[in-house]
Amino acid sequence: MDTFTLTLMPEALAVCRLPANAAVPDWAWRGPFQSVTRTGDELSIVCGHDAAPANGSRPGLRVDGPWRVFKLHGPFAFDVTGVVSTLTAPLAEAGVGVFVLSTYDTDWILVKEEQAPKAAGVLREAGHDVRAGA
Repeated sequence: MDTFTLTLMPEALAVCRLPANAAVPDWAWRGPFQSVTRTGDELSIVCGHDAAPANGSRPGLRVDGPWRVFKLHGPFAFDVTGVVSTLTAPLAEAGVGVFVLSTYDTDWILVKEEQAPKAAGVLREAGHDVRAGA
């Protein structure tokens, strides 16, 4: 089994959903981590927890959080397989839900803030190197 190095970043994040045709709001770009993804079904935004508005404060807005993010140390070639499943399988077995994002260079595993210590322990028990971010 492959083992990986991850860093648990200190910032709290929010995962937000807006209607697919919504404009990207200014608050989406606030905070240390931002991800904006539009599909035909929705506009999903991950941003700083403090930047996100209150749940339901605008039509169709849903906000969930706080979340914490584990940064997987990459980069990885696109043909490398099983990276995410190697990390998420032990978390699933331990009852830790995840929200996964991928970028060109790496993957990001988000867990609910209250489950972050448990997730870090589970990942360590699975043989991964989990570090605290500054």
